[in-house]
Amino acid sequence: MARPRSKGAWTVKFDAKVVSSFTDEHLAHTAKIVGVSDDLDLVAKCEGAAQKALGDKASAARSQPYYLDVTHPQANKGSVVMTQSRLLGIPPEQIATIGDMPNDVLMFRKSGFSIAMGNASDEVKKQASAVTDSNEDEGFAKAIRKFILPAGPA
Repeated sequence: MARPRSKGAWTVKFDAKVVSSFTDEHLAHTAKIVGVSDDLDLVAKCEGAAQKALGDKASAARSQPYYLDVTHPQANKGSVVMTQSRLLGIPPEQIATIGDMPNDVLMFRKSGFSIAMGNASDEVKKQASAVTDSNEDEGFAKAIRKFILPAGPA
């Protein structure tokens, strides 16, 4: 009987490749390193340890409870907010963001108004300006109706 795939392997459609270390040659051509585990508490602990060890040299955040993404410090959702601000000529204070995972917090910090989905962890909700319903209960649509549309154009 075949061993069942982890959630991460099911999502990306291939099994993990375990390496003992990364060489400069590997890292020179790497856009993202993803750690995957079904042990959600361990992934959360690894996130904190990676953030502490990497400081501002890289971004480390969970994009799913079972994924830890390590990327270039400017390859995160917070940098996307700043890039969109610059490209569209919209001050970041006038940008609203919606998210539900720890990697969305970097985006929350750069936008003027942030909305956590109801299914987000308490840790993520605490860092948002507002909280909406879960993604299973039309949370995105409700957030747009409640927080974005009433504000109208600036």
